[in-house]
Amino acid sequence: MDMKLEVVVVPVSDVDRAKDFYTGLGWRLDADVATDENFRVVQVTPPGSPASVIFGTSVTSQTPGSAQGLHLIVNAIDAAHDHLKQLGADPSEVFHDAGGVFHHAGTDARVPGPDPRRSSYGSFLSFSDPDGNGWILQEITTRLPGRMDPSVTTFSSSPDLAAALRRAAAAHGEHEARTGAPDPNWPDWYADYMVREQAGTELPS
Repeated sequence: MDMKLEVVVVPVSDVDRAKDFYTGLGWRLDADVATDENFRVVQVTPPGSPASVIFGTSVTSQTPGSAQGLHLIVNAIDAAHDHLKQLGADPSEVFHDAGGVFHHAGTDARVPGPDPRRSSYGSFLSFSDPDGNGWILQEITTRLPGRMDPSVTTFSSSPDLAAALRRAAAAHGEHEARTGAPDPNWPDWYADYMVREQAGTELPS
């Protein structure tokens, strides 16, 4: 039985302020429903995300601002920083973790700048909403083995698909250089490469 994460609850003190903040980041507004003055729920979805965020009045008993370490995944951390800054989110500078590629909450572990090896999973930035709910952006360019279902390949946006095609094209160029001949079946090779890359399995040579 599939169990897909659908929504994450974020506790806020001012619903309209939170709505303006998140939609100002380009997050899709899915719903804004109020049954009376005591209940209101707003749902927004980050671009390309299969899961959404909800907040509102009488939605949660959590203290506003207490949600921390909420992770968003991007494939280009520097571009994400510039994008958030343009939209007024006041992101931190890009950093990596002194202990390795998996970030933990302590700010003392943050080392300025992206991961020196530019390892997938290795570079981060953070930002907060007006209530102080904390978000972490993590750069992932290649998934670790077993992190994706190899029978399912999905791309959440046109830029993600285009980036995967560029990586496949570069790898296919190396493949043709090794074989010394043009490959008339390059669409099949591209497809195989992209499926394997997303599933984290061994790439074609």
